[in-house]
Amino acid sequence: MQEHSFDYVVIGSGPGGYVSAIRAAQLGLKTAVIERSETGGVCLNWGCIPTKALLTSAHLYHSATARNSGLIIEGSIKPDVPAMVDHSRKTAKRLSSGIEFLFKKYNVTLLRGLGYIETSGKIFVKDESGQITDTVNAVNTVIATGARPREIGNLKFSDNVMSSREAMLQQQIPETLLVIGAGAIGMEFADFYNAIGSRVTLVEVADHILPLEEADAASVVKKSMEKRGMEIREKAMVKSLVDTGTSVAAEIEWKGQTSKEVYSKALLAVGVSPNVEGFGFENTGGILERGFVSIDEMCRVKGARNLYAIGDVTGGKQLAHKASHEGVIAAEHAAGLHPHSLNQRLVPGCTYTTPQVASVGYREAELKEKGIPYTTGSFPFSASGKALAMKEGEGFAKVFLHAQTGEVLGAHLSGADVTELISNYALGMTSELTAHEFLATVFPHPTLSEAVHESMGVALGVSCNF
Repeated sequence: MQEHSFDYVVIGSGPGGYVSAIRAAQLGLKTAVIERSETGGVCLNWGCIPTKALLTSAHLYHSATARNSGLIIEGSIKPDVPAMVDHSRKTAKRLSSGIEFLFKKYNVTLLRGLGYIETSGKIFVKDESGQITDTVNAVNTVIATGARPREIGNLKFSDNVMSSREAMLQQQIPETLLVIGAGAIGMEFADFYNAIGSRVTLVEVADHILPLEEADAASVVKKSMEKRGMEIREKAMVKSLVDTGTSVAAEIEWKGQTSKEVYSKALLAVGVSPNVEGFGFENTGGILERGFVSIDEMCRVKGARNLYAIGDVTGGKQLAHKASHEGVIAAEHAAGLHPHSLNQRLVPGCTYTTPQVASVGYREAELKEKGIPYTTGSFPFSASGKALAMKEGEGFAKVFLHAQTGEVLGAHLSGADVTELISNYALGMTSELTAHEFLATVFPHPTLSEAVHESMGVALGVSCNF
């Protein structure tokens, strides 16, 4: 057993953990990361990155086989699922190796094993058998343990009831697939499997798919997916799932009726549970709220000393870029700097379906609830020359402005590449720009980004293109 001493120790190497460690090292803190699995965490290895690789393959297949593609393809074209999965895994592996390179570049020590907080400032590193391999003395400790796919009620994972992890490793196309939950994860996998040939049924208990997004943005995706053959059931509930060994028997309540149906596979995508067990959180004095680690604006754990927590384990928006930003805040605060706190309202959300959805800031219902006076402008991609040239005319860019000041209060987009466009709004909101300053900026033509500019013009009644 080896003993080490560090200024800054991060438990978990996901997008929050590894960024936090590197920033701390840049600031001169002697830094270590404790990781029991793949470097890069769930996002890089089993979430954000590999799913985007799969979706890219599916999008290319869909585009190549579209009747209006303007291409003549002689012979058959079909999806090669093992090759898609192989590309996805290689992409994740390459980036994971890249993080380990960055650790070496910035002199961050990587300790393999389970980090267990024994007392404030003392962490044990344990191997798979539970044996202690290292003792770490830490001035500051960061919990970046993330979250895991959630089971709910009698809906449990099994051989044929997949989590997102199993869903990205399938070597064959399931003939029929039941997707439970229409948040970002459920939507993206439903889109992928529908594109490569599964008959997909998507069930969402809320009033509309993507319940955290504006209804009209979700509606664009719904219409597009239904046109491509997906069955979408909103205000519906899966009452039970039974894995028969060869299929999944489901009992589904929808429109006042309950039906019994059989599917080849099911994907359970009903959220995540924070990883707060097994690493000694109970020894820290820290506080949990609704099962998540409670933190202050500098990401310090409430009730604990010299302890920070970042990312999914803290709740809020469970997004990789939010975790990374929190990681920087924690590192800078521990180094004695005075970083700005994170404004959760300015964290963009993105869903990488075809078409995509992206948003930042207030939704319209929230503005009404708070009594904030606002105006709105929506620019359709059907009026965008670039979108029409790309044969991507569905969707829109919509903005909410403060009625008196022109402050940008929120933006909601659905359409091609809107996950790239949302940063225009987010940057403007963080910089406290008004719609007038957006309009004073020259946007290049023809681009999709012109929709950002035009949405401002529509809101102020000065658009010359719609």
